[in-house]
This record gives sequence, C-alpha cells and structure tokens, in this order.
Amino acid sequence: MSRFSRLFDQFRPASGAAADAVSPSAGETRWLIVGLGNPGEQYRRSRHNIGFMVVERLAAARGADLIRRKFNGFYGEARNDGVITMLALPQTFYNRSGECVAGMSGYFKVPLEQVIVVHDDMDLTTGRIRIKRGGGDAGNRGVRSIAEALGKDFIRVRVGIGHPGDNHGDIDYVLKPLGRDETREFEPILDRAGDAAVAVIRDGLERAMNQFNTRA
Repeated sequence: MSRFSRLFDQFRPASGAAADAVSPSAGETRWLIVGLGNPGEQYRRSRHNIGFMVVERLAAARGADLIRRKFNGFYGEARNDGVITMLALPQTFYNRSGECVAGMSGYFKVPLEQVIVVHDDMDLTTGRIRIKRGGGDAGNRGVRSIAEALGKDFIRVRVGIGHPGDNHGDIDYVLKPLGRDETREFEPILDRAGDAAVAVIRDGLERAMNQFNTRA
C-alpha cells in the first residue's frame, strides 16, 4: 500500500445525488485537488502530465472513479468525517486549465484557499516536492491560467522534474513520454506528491509545508 493510500484510507467515494450537490451540507468542508496535464494518449506518460498521474493515483486508491464530467474536466469525489475531497483532471489542455478549475470551484462552492493544484516544475530537481500558496507562476502557463481565472491564492503542490539543461529542448523534455525505467523511478515521487496534497487537507497548510518543503 502506498504512503498516500494510508493517509487517505479513511476517505470513501461519494455516490448518489449528494455527489452533484452544489453546496456542501451543514458542517461539511469541500476541497478540490486538481492535477495539471494534457488529455490524449500521446501525453499520458509525459513529465508535463505529472499532475494527472498524482490525481489518478489518489483517485484509484479510494475508488473515486474520475468519470463524471463538468466544465470540460473529469472528476470524482471522496468523503471523510465531513470533508468532501474532489479530484479533477481538466481536459482543456494544460495552458487553459483555469477554465475548468474556475468552473468547478465556482459550481461546487470550493473556496480559493481550498483549491490544491498539483503540477510539474522544471525549477525543482527531480523528486523535490514544494507546497506553497500563491506567488508567481514562474512561466508555468497552466498555473498562470488558473491565477488569471481565480486569483493567485490557491495552494500548489510543485513536483520537481528537473531541467534538460538546454532551453531549446524544454518542450520535448516535458512532452516526451517517460521510458519504463523512468516511470518506475517516478512512482515514489507521485506517492509523495499525493501525500503532500492529502497532508494539506488533513494537517493544515503550515504543517504540511514544514513536512514536505525539506530536501528528501
């Protein structure tokens, strides 16, 4: 069992009419975890789809099938002790992620400070995880799209993918599918990024930052 499976093991998938309720019931809190990536098989195992991979693993761990669709994105839900955690994959392509995230967060009444965006980051060494709220987009157009649509004060789980060392090779580097060995190497990184997102909800932002914003 993965580490985030253990952290998330008390959550259960939401079902029935309550799954599409616009507002949480009294005493419930709603969070939205969004993974950034591009739709399509050709991008499925690329570094730019690390956010998708993290959210897919979180959803699989809890049986929260990402098959419902709203605002050009797929989503599923899990519940635990009054906390509704929504897991979403925008299908707008990476650079237009804000359209989907703004639509979902608005419809489901998720406050901006309870939106968590998981994305790849070339400014961090491979495997490094950093949690932050707000700040600049550092050239990440998916993050920029969300900030333009919602504001900057959402929470980010940045997943380091390293840098190719050649500015002319950035696009190929992030979009090229990972090889079999590279995919295996990334599995514990995906687990740790999932742990980080869950820790924000479970323990609060400051404690999660203290735990994960140190060198592994």
